[in-house]
Amino acid sequence: MKIALGSDHAGFEFKERLKSLLASLGHSFEDFGTKSAAPCDYPDYAEPVARAVATGKCDRGILVCGTGIGMSICANKVRGIRAALCCDAQSAKVSREHNDSNVLCLGARGREFETASEIVKVWLSTEFAGGRHEGRVKKISAIEARESQVCQK
Repeated sequence: MKIALGSDHAGFEFKERLKSLLASLGHSFEDFGTKSAAPCDYPDYAEPVARAVATGKCDRGILVCGTGIGMSICANKVRGIRAALCCDAQSAKVSREHNDSNVLCLGARGREFETASEIVKVWLSTEFAGGRHEGRVKKISAIEARESQVCQK
């Protein structure tokens, strides 16, 4: 898979370390920044990662900030994105199996990289279960479509 990567300054070190992990798992990636640990704004990186996934330029995305919350909120504003903030391997697995999440959001503060690494491995290796969950994901897409129409009025 081709993975879109992005972080703010708080997630920069994790993002850089994720590159080696992704390569070791056989995935390619595109780094949308940030390029340093200098203070910056997470929406500047969440949006391009989300758009790369939404347009099919990349298969999935991974975003890292201090808590993962800001990245998750921002990425979910892009139509077609189902960004999941995951704090453990179980939530990562369910976000893929049940919700077909296409962007993983991680918090770097207060978390060991080894934990984040396990979350990423599980998230990347878990497939969407479909079945009864497919209807729910379609309902999410329907909400997006309706919201898009409301905003155009």
